[in-house]
Amino acid sequence: MTAPGSPGQLLLVTVGTDHHPFDRLVRWVDAWLAGGRRELRCLMQTGTSAPPAGPADWRAYLEFDALQAAMREAAAVVCHGGPGTILGARHLGAIPIVVPRQHRLGEHVDDHQVAFSRRLAAEGGDVFLAETQADLHRLLDRVAAEPAAFRAGPEDRATATAVREFGRLVDGLVSDRRAPRPETAR
Repeated sequence: MTAPGSPGQLLLVTVGTDHHPFDRLVRWVDAWLAGGRRELRCLMQTGTSAPPAGPADWRAYLEFDALQAAMREAAAVVCHGGPGTILGARHLGAIPIVVPRQHRLGEHVDDHQVAFSRRLAAEGGDVFLAETQADLHRLLDRVAAEPAAFRAGPEDRATATAVREFGRLVDGLVSDRRAPRPETAR
């Protein structure tokens, strides 16, 4: 692992494993790196998204153990708004920068990532939310200048809050599916 604050620290970007491409996130990080940013070395997990054009190292998919090792090592983790990825990053000590996938852009089947990410951000401390390219670039500038701001212990309050919120959301989804459906008119 590279010493904190030194050039070459890892920036991990993961779009997850959903079959919908998330080219927007790849392009936004690529644009930041194209500005000559060399404080961080970047590894992107791109899934079905177009690979980066710039200097980032990339893989379509990372094995689970490799992804966990990268999350553990990274100065910062940039990810989609999937609850599993967010909670995995939090468990491994990262306060992730979250760019939620959007349904209207064809990046997912609905906007659950937007709702979940906004909720975590509103509660404070669980994630850094980036819904625009400018938001993401501002946060990446901060990673380069102050990487410790994006790391926390796995047992801190924010992790507990994220786990409770995730459980509440899943319970709500499960109970909605179990609720009796009204008969449809024939």
